[in-house]
This record gives sequence, structure tokens and C-alpha cells, in this order.
Amino acid sequence: MSPTAALQRRELLQLIGVSSLGVAGASVVAGCTPAEPKSSSSAAGKAAGSGGEFHAGTLYLVSPQGNYNCAGQPFVKVPNAILFSGNYGDLVMLPSAFYHWKEQTWDPFLMESHQLQGKTHTVTIRSGLTWSDGTRLTSKDYLTTFWCQWAMNSPLWSYVEDLDAPDEQTFTLTMKEPAPVVERYLLHSNILPTAQYGKFADRAEALFRKGDSTSSSQGAKLNKDLVSFAPDRYLASGPFDLDYKTITNTQLSLVKNPRGYAADRVNFDKILIYNGETPAITPLVLSKDIDYATNGFPVASAKQFEKIGYRILRPPTYSGPALYMNFGKLEELAEPSVRQALNQAIDHRQNGQAALGDSGQPPKYFTGFSDNLVDVWMAADSKQQLSSYDHDQDAAARTLEKAGWKRSGSSWQLPNGKPAAYELLYPSDYSDWSGAAKDLAEQLTRFGIKITLHGVVSTQQPVDVTKGNFQLAIQSWGNSSQPYPYFSFVQAFMTYNYPIAKNNGGRGMDYALQRTVPGFGRVDIATLIDRSGSGADDNAIRANIAKLGRLFNAELPIIPLFERLGNSPALDGVRVERFPADDDPLVQNSLYADNVVILSMLSGELKAAAK
Repeated sequence: MSPTAALQRRELLQLIGVSSLGVAGASVVAGCTPAEPKSSSSAAGKAAGSGGEFHAGTLYLVSPQGNYNCAGQPFVKVPNAILFSGNYGDLVMLPSAFYHWKEQTWDPFLMESHQLQGKTHTVTIRSGLTWSDGTRLTSKDYLTTFWCQWAMNSPLWSYVEDLDAPDEQTFTLTMKEPAPVVERYLLHSNILPTAQYGKFADRAEALFRKGDSTSSSQGAKLNKDLVSFAPDRYLASGPFDLDYKTITNTQLSLVKNPRGYAADRVNFDKILIYNGETPAITPLVLSKDIDYATNGFPVASAKQFEKIGYRILRPPTYSGPALYMNFGKLEELAEPSVRQALNQAIDHRQNGQAALGDSGQPPKYFTGFSDNLVDVWMAADSKQQLSSYDHDQDAAARTLEKAGWKRSGSSWQLPNGKPAAYELLYPSDYSDWSGAAKDLAEQLTRFGIKITLHGVVSTQQPVDVTKGNFQLAIQSWGNSSQPYPYFSFVQAFMTYNYPIAKNNGGRGMDYALQRTVPGFGRVDIATLIDRSGSGADDNAIRANIAKLGRLFNAELPIIPLFERLGNSPALDGVRVERFPADDDPLVQNSLYADNVVILSMLSGELKAAAK
């Protein structure tokens, strides 16, 4: 499975839980016919058109499974929108701005400027913008976008008091109380055309104005109608549009949209996208028919790519796989010191190497959010209070013994005398997570805790976790699309726990969010998470983030195995002059949000190779 598609499906499940979105029956991604190269490797490099041609690979579904409904992107997605399971939809339907993760600044696109005053965000929209059908892009389209998000139960609406459009170039969003996360929802949502979605927005506003909610019969009907809406094409605001007559099971083309914003800056006239998962994309990389791909390629494949001339770009993903424990079934893991011992028993560097080579980096801080963001959100004194959990199986053994576990030969016995033996549930079609699961099982079995592997396809495995049908499981930690720790804390403490898992009829890992923690006293973790994303006092928000980071570090409700970097092959000098250098600040952008290659293309810095 392409990690891009996998992440989108994982995020969809998270957002369904957070917002109770009525699309839990999202279509299963069907297997794709292996893509055939358009040209032989000897013909690679032939530029098409004055601006050249860019070749990429990503997974998409064709009609009737695939669709052109991009409502809610990227936060409460309608599933299976073509190209919106990867990064390339952003070239068609632009957001207001893209984020520079390292500098923590916004790069404006559809917007001219943005201002926050008190509780009101004001977006000034660029003048002269048009959709691909020739109609003007105005503040009405912003109203349409965010009223549709209300109909989609976007978490944004937990913070919104009202929307307004004082004139065609001005849009305002007023919050109930200041909340930093609103900025991300507001500025990075893909803007929808009123010509296609206005009728849904009008219904949403009418329901909202009369005090109705999306849980009412009319609200539920609106949600269903919007999710099932099937336009026959996109209306593009960006520099590319689909060439609809080229769409097949194996490939499609994007062509220049001359009306689109930044069309004059992009140095490519055409983007050819090959359809497929990692097995289908790998031979196309080996034949040099692809310039850039974001799949989770195995270590051996990445080495082959380098040998034939590709560079491997390794941007962070701000996430990775984690070990989840079912506290409702495994009482012996309720003691935090046991989880701390397990964490020390695991060689995280080895686990990352086994899964992804140099793209699997061991965690340093274990805060529940990416190490790349710790210096941004946690002061030095808070960082000093974090345990590093260096690999030390002797120390782990001493901790387990203090908790009442006993050695029996080369194996461990639980305090009740039973052998320490568990089944580990993992998604069998994710090559990186499969590698992590197998290495973890081998490590813990050698340590004396017998692990039996149980692989389940990725369409079913998250459901099993939410229902609590597991002992140990591999699922994600961190967040690959949002730079705020709030989203990572939701993932760590809530997504596969009873507050959200109950939407799928289970309690997930069943970790109590109201608990007494040594050094912290009685805590309400759900309240702390809310406070990490809202409030007017920036210092208070940072204090809550630091507290949650230290709390996660002490409690380890889940155990991050490694932090994933991209292992994206990029081919210089064939169709692309040169991809961004490793030290380009944009390489610190998440692989799956504000992607460095997409932004470099939009800025004009990514150039076509000379013919």
C-alpha cells in the first residue's frame, strides 16, 4: 500500500471519530492494475511542451469508486477524491496558503494577507482569481467551503462562532474563543467553488442560523447528500487541471490551467501520474519513468534506486508506528513502570533500520509528538524532565522484577504466574509497519516475552483496534499533516481509545483519561488536550503542551517505535533539472502536507531539464 494512501485512510478514520462524520463506510481501496510505462527508459527525458513534463506515481481510484468530490479537504475528506489521497490535488484546488514548517510562516497563495484581531480571523483574497470555468473566485467561495465543513462535522466548528464576507475580497471567521489550531483549518483548507457546492452551503447556513445541528434529521440528510455528491469534474483554481480523456486505471495527465493561480510560474506544462501501490511503482522508478515518488519503499529498493542515479529525499513525516496495548485485557500493563521497561527493552534504532533503513529514526524525547517539534513547543527545563529510555535490557529486567514479574529460564512470568506471551496485530500490507512488527516480535521474544504475529489487511486492522479486538497492535503516533502538537495528542490518547473508538462500537486500547499520575497528581487528559489547542494565552498553551509531553513521557500510553523520514526517490537531470537540496528549509515540511516538491513546483524553483 502506498503510504500516502495509507495515511489518508488512517487520517480519515481519525477524523471520522473526532467529528462523528457519517461516512464510516468509506470505500475500500481496490487493487490497481500495474501501471505500464509510457516510454522506455531510453526515451526518458524527452520533454513535452515548452515547459517540460513531470512524471510521478501515486494511488488513485477511477470512477465509480474514485470521484471528483473534494469537499472537506484535507481535514474531513470525502473518501476517494481522485488525486486527493496524495499531494497532487493541491496543484488543482489550492488552499489559501501553505505552511513552512521550519520557519513557522505561511506562504500565501489564494490569499493576499491574513490577520487575527481578537477572536476574528480576516482573510483578504487576491483579486483577479478565476476558476477554470472562467467564473471569479471570491469570498463567496470561502463561505461555501466552511459552511460545507459545518455539514461535514469538521472539528473546526467546535471553535467557530460565525462566518461573514463583508465584500468580495474579504472573508472573516469569528471564534468562540481564541484557538491556535483554527489558523491551520482556515488557511490550509482547499477552497471549494460555489458553482458546484453552493447549494449544500446554503442548506448548511440555513440550518445553522435556525439553531439546528448536524445531528438532526435535516443535518444528517445534508451530510449524506454532500458526501454522496458526484460532480463530473473539478473546477480548478490552481495551475493544473485534469485531462479527463486521459484517465485510465494505469495513468492520467494533468495539464496547465492557464486561468489558475501560479500557472505562469510553474515550469512544467504537463504532469503524468502513474497509478499504483509500491509494487506497481517500483519498476517504473527502476526504468526511470518516474521522477519522484513518496511510497514507503523497502530498504533494498531504495539502495537500487541510488545505484541507478536517484537521490533519496528524506523529509520528516512527523509520525511513525507505535506499539499499542489493550489495557482492558492486559491488567499487568496498567503499571507505568512496566511500559517503561518495555520501552527500554526495545532497540528503537534497530527497529527503524529493519523497517526503513536510514528513514527510520529512533525517538529521542518520547513526548507523543515529533522530536522535530519539541524545541518549538517545550522549554529547556521541561525537556530536562524527560526520560530518554536508552536501550538497556538489564535495566528493563530490574524494573520488571520490581513490578512482580519473574524470570523462568529465558522467559518472563507475570505476577500471576502465567507466561508473558502476547499476540501482535499489524497491517500486513504496509511494508514498513510489517518490517517493524516482525523485528519487534523478534526483539521481545529474545528478551523473554513471546510475541506471536497476526497480520491483517489495513482496511480491517484499524477497525479491530478500535473495537478492542487485540492484545498488542501496531498503529500510528504523531501527525503527518498538522504541525500543532494538539493533533498528535489526540492521536496518542484518543483516536484509538474509548472517546473515539466508541463510534465504531468499542473501547480501543481502553486507557483511562482521568487518572492519578505520580508527579502530576489527578489529571484529566482530555481537558489538557483541549487546552493545548485553544486559549488566548500563548504561554498557557505552551505550558499545557509541555505538561502533556512530560505526561506522555512518564505514562507511555503507547510506545513510539521510530519516527519515519521519507525515502522518496528523486531523479535529477532527466525531466527535472534538480530537486531541492537536502539542506533546503522546505525539506523540513512534512512529506504528506505542504510537500517540498509541490511547493517548489508552485514557486517556480523546480525547473524542467534542458531538452
